[in-house]
This record gives sequence, C-alpha cells and structure tokens, in this order.
Amino acid sequence: MRPQKETKTVSNGSVKRSDHHENNGVVKYRECRKNHAANIGGYAVDGCREFMASGEEGTSASLKCAACNCHRNFHRREEVANESYYDCSSNSSTRK
Repeated sequence: MRPQKETKTVSNGSVKRSDHHENNGVVKYRECRKNHAANIGGYAVDGCREFMASGEEGTSASLKCAACNCHRNFHRREEVANESYYDCSSNSSTRK
C-alpha cells in the first residue's frame, strides 16, 4: 500500500506537497497552455504567464486562474526544489 500524499494549496495557486518518498518542494503552475484556436485548426495561447487562484483554498474557484479564467490543469506544472538544499554562499578563499 502506497502512503497518502498530503497537499496544501497556497494563496497564489501553488501547491505544497508533503511526501516522504519524493522531493518535499513546492509545485508551481506556470504559463497557460490552453489552445484557444483548436476548434478552427489553429494554435493560439492567451499569454498568461502564471496561475493565480481566483478563490479561497478548498473551493472550486481555487482551481480557476484569475488572470486567464482557465482551469489549473491547462498551466504547466513545475516542481520547485526546496531552497535549503541549494546554498549559494561562497566559502572559497581568494587567491593572491
């Protein structure tokens, strides 16, 4: 039996996942990929760059983008690594 994954939607539409077997990072939804010209055989996207939830967490409106009015599934999903793993500080000494 697989462990249950717990998800928590953040106010900007990002989803924080907690799973002991996978990366404990944050899932963000980026640009909208909905093809608005599919019914006439073309390809046109609306230019929405990032999903923004239009409602409160736990409601059906939280799955609808406030910018483009599309469902969250049309937006490209990206798992962002936990920033604590990547330390950009430099400990190297300077040479003369």
